[in-house]
Amino acid sequence: MKFTVFTLAILLTLSMQPTQAQTSESTQMVVRKTNDFQVNGNGDHTAWTKTDWVSITIQESAGRKLATKTKTLYSGTGIYFLFQCEDETLTATIQEDFGALYNEDVVEVFLWPDESVPIYFEYELSPLNYELPILVPNMNGKFMGWKPWNYTGKSKVQHATSIQGGDKVSKAAIKGWTAEFFIPYSLLNPIVQTPPTSGTRWRGNLYRIDYDKGYQTWSWQKTSGSFHEFKKFGTLIFE
Repeated sequence: MKFTVFTLAILLTLSMQPTQAQTSESTQMVVRKTNDFQVNGNGDHTAWTKTDWVSITIQESAGRKLATKTKTLYSGTGIYFLFQCEDETLTATIQEDFGALYNEDVVEVFLWPDESVPIYFEYELSPLNYELPILVPNMNGKFMGWKPWNYTGKSKVQHATSIQGGDKVSKAAIKGWTAEFFIPYSLLNPIVQTPPTSGTRWRGNLYRIDYDKGYQTWSWQKTSGSFHEFKKFGTLIFE
């Protein structure tokens, strides 16, 4: 009987311990596992309830306090990202993929799965749902983006966006926008040759740029200004 009471006391104590939510202050992010699902730009699939929001905070300020938060999940075939961006004006005019999206409102993900080589993957998505996927070799600060070859079928990123409080047109007054996308591991070959498993670690960073009233950036892990300072990336830990 004493053993039973003692055991019960321990279990009650453990159950009262607070769970730690993921925060932007941490250099690590736990990536929860999910079954595959179709992205729609709204971020309303039940899979997203598996993980907490992580705020990415202002890096270079233009004086506006617009909240930005993200979620990340992974499956056996790829990795999912969700961005929720508070905004005032849809500052986006580019209407083609592989354009210079970084010169307008955009969200960006950088993934560096293999730390033995200075090569990482960069993905950008605009509120108008145009994308820029590139592989970046970075040799001592000198870098160049390369477009993917045979970018079709199951190797293509699935992506969608939605607008809150306004229309999905350039210069529209809005209250925010959502970006949701799925990056297949097959696109990351050969820097990713096998899918991540429990305990796998990748380096990476999450960013946002907004141009409504001057240049403003947000980042999960802070850099000196350039998003390409890959040695300052945080660590994604796969559950």
